[in-house]
Amino acid sequence: MNDQQSYYETMYILRPDIAEDEVTNHIEKYNKLLEEFGGTILDSQMRGKRRLAYQISKHREGIYVQLSHQGDGQHIFKIEKAMRLSEDVIRYMTVKQEGPLPTPRPSNKNASQSENNDNPETKIESKQKELVASSDTSASGKNDPEIKENAES
Repeated sequence: MNDQQSYYETMYILRPDIAEDEVTNHIEKYNKLLEEFGGTILDSQMRGKRRLAYQISKHREGIYVQLSHQGDGQHIFKIEKAMRLSEDVIRYMTVKQEGPLPTPRPSNKNASQSENNDNPETKIESKQKELVASSDTSASGKNDPEIKENAES
C-alpha cells in the first residue's frame, strides 16, 4: 500500500509584507524541497494577496500559494516541518485528493470573447440577439396583466 502514489494539495499563506521576489524564492524553495523528499510536483500557483477571514499574527492579508503534488505521503511531514519553521509562512494545510486533479479548461468567457473578436459578424449577431431578447421581455411585461397586478400590490 505504501508503494502507491497519492495526490495531495498543499495551500500555504505567506506574510503580506514580503517582497515579490522573496515570494518567488519561497515557492521555488518548497518546490525543490518537495522533490528532494520524494514528491512529484503537478502544479504550483501563486494565488495572490487576499484578505484573511480572521487576523493571524497581526496580519489581515496573506499571499496564497497552491501546490498540487503526488507522492507516497512520507514527504508531507517533512515539507510541513519546513513551513512550520519558516517565519514567513503564517498558515499551511495539506489535503489528500481522491484522484488526479482535473485538467484546467479555458473559461467560457475567454473563449467566447476571442471568437467574437476574430469574427465581427458573430459580434453583431450576438448584439442583435441581446436586443431582440431584451425587447421581447419588456414587451411581454407590458401586456401581461399578472405582472401588472403583482407590481401594483
